[in-house]
Amino acid sequence: MQPSIKQLLEPVQRIRVWYVLLLLVFGLLVVRLFYIQIIQHDHYKTAAQHGQLREYEIPAERGVIEAYSNGERVPIVLNETKYTLFADPAFIEDHDQAAIEIQEIIGGDANEYKQKMTADSRYVILAKKLDKDTKKTIESLDLKGIGLRDAVYRTYPQGKLASQSLGFVNDEGEGVYGVEQALNEELSGTPGMLRAITDAQGVPLPANRENTLIEPQNGQRVVTSLDIGMQKHVEDILRANLKRAKSSSGGVVVLEADTGAIKAMANYPTYDPAKFSKVSSDDIGVFENNIVSGALEVGSIMKPLTVAAALNEGVIQRDSTYYDSGFIEVDGATITNVEESGGAGTRSIKDILQLSLNTGATWMLKQLGGGEINKQARTTWHNYMTDHYYFGQYTGIEQGYESAGSIPDPVDGFGLNIQFANTAFGQGMTATPLQMGAALASVVNGGTRYHPYLVESVISQDGGVHDRRPQAVNKEVVSRQTSKNVKELMEYVFQTNHRTYGMDSLRPKYSIGGKTGTAQVPKPEGGYYEDKFNGMFMGFVGGDNPEYIIVARVNDPQIGGYAGSTGAGPVFTDIVNVLIDNFGVTPKK
Repeated sequence: MQPSIKQLLEPVQRIRVWYVLLLLVFGLLVVRLFYIQIIQHDHYKTAAQHGQLREYEIPAERGVIEAYSNGERVPIVLNETKYTLFADPAFIEDHDQAAIEIQEIIGGDANEYKQKMTADSRYVILAKKLDKDTKKTIESLDLKGIGLRDAVYRTYPQGKLASQSLGFVNDEGEGVYGVEQALNEELSGTPGMLRAITDAQGVPLPANRENTLIEPQNGQRVVTSLDIGMQKHVEDILRANLKRAKSSSGGVVVLEADTGAIKAMANYPTYDPAKFSKVSSDDIGVFENNIVSGALEVGSIMKPLTVAAALNEGVIQRDSTYYDSGFIEVDGATITNVEESGGAGTRSIKDILQLSLNTGATWMLKQLGGGEINKQARTTWHNYMTDHYYFGQYTGIEQGYESAGSIPDPVDGFGLNIQFANTAFGQGMTATPLQMGAALASVVNGGTRYHPYLVESVISQDGGVHDRRPQAVNKEVVSRQTSKNVKELMEYVFQTNHRTYGMDSLRPKYSIGGKTGTAQVPKPEGGYYEDKFNGMFMGFVGGDNPEYIIVARVNDPQIGGYAGSTGAGPVFTDIVNVLIDNFGVTPKK
């Protein structure tokens, strides 16, 4: 039987239906692809990149710190690449064997390494600061789960030299103490960034056009005013004299009288900045630069500055004399002199400094008040201490920590007259050795105040130089005649007492002047110890003009005699001899 026409058409119709359905499906796919690839392109591109795009910080290299050696700039702080050893416990197969093999190479405790290797963590640090040879040896073991990564650390070619002045960089990459902290921003630079498309393993695809790279800006180069040779001599002299004086600590600063540039600054005890983490918590005070942070009652090294104020105000003359009874009553308190002062008698300005007369300093304060200690005397002397000598305020020295010291108010307070009588000979106020040195420089250099500085310039990566050396900030600290008089008075003191200070014979071609200071150590609860004294010595050396200012501090020496004379005096004298013999001090014409 022949098929009907309807039967013949049914397969064709079914084909057409399927064809239409296929067209519809294909059309829907095209529309969907258009929607995804064109309309939703940005959305899906972002979503895809979210899984593949990674950002990597590129650390900046920290700036180098330089000092001077034989007139040439040389690095005193550099960067060095070392290696951190780490473990991923999930991939370590034999923890015992891995710990033993690591211990055989780097030392330490194998059990401790094993404990870390079995920790519930994907990243544990086994050791830091490994050198390149150690790194190669560990890599040759091919231990699964053990890796090394680069880490940049500061290195110090001169070891412990000037450690408190330089500071260090902690494990977080931050400068701490010294120049490292004060100029942390300049030294740190700015990290760069790599935004990169990665493969499934997180490895950046270098040829991808979506990658962006921001190069790091490395830290700036810092040039200090330190002289490495002078610094070495000063540190050796300080250490030897502290041992001689049976003192456990002290410090010295040497600065140029005509610029304020610090050429050497030393403290003892000291530390190795490359091994700062080994300093115990009980000894962290060793990090501080007490030349700038350790304000103290300075004692009689204040007296040349008191003389300068009285001379400059015209209330005394260089050859003035007065009758000294050996004691002065102020506000019910008695001010006396040392036993060797010679008792009552007529005294001169030279005697006030050479015999270190507390009564003489008090007498000069009285002259500032018209013959008595009153508001006029207090405010005039306060003005000299704060506005001429800049006590009670920061010098701005490039150090992480600085003390401003303290000066009593001349108007408000209790027992103001005795307070200010004490300040005239360096008690009842505090200042740092650096503040005292800068003040003396301005008095003996002709009357010009320079803020002391340790950093003379900062050099950017493109070679631009930012000169940080300060200009003169006050050219009228004292008159030139006052400056000349104080200089000659201090020369007289040294010439008279040089053997006490450890110099057997004078150096006649050079101008050397100085003043001792022996100050009682204050008790925390108030008052003073009867048997504890800090020794200070402040002076200068030069030819026709003072060239270097030296301030030495010796804490509680046990050698006998006065702490300033027998403790700190020889430190000054030994440095003077070294400066004359090795660092070109210009002799008198």
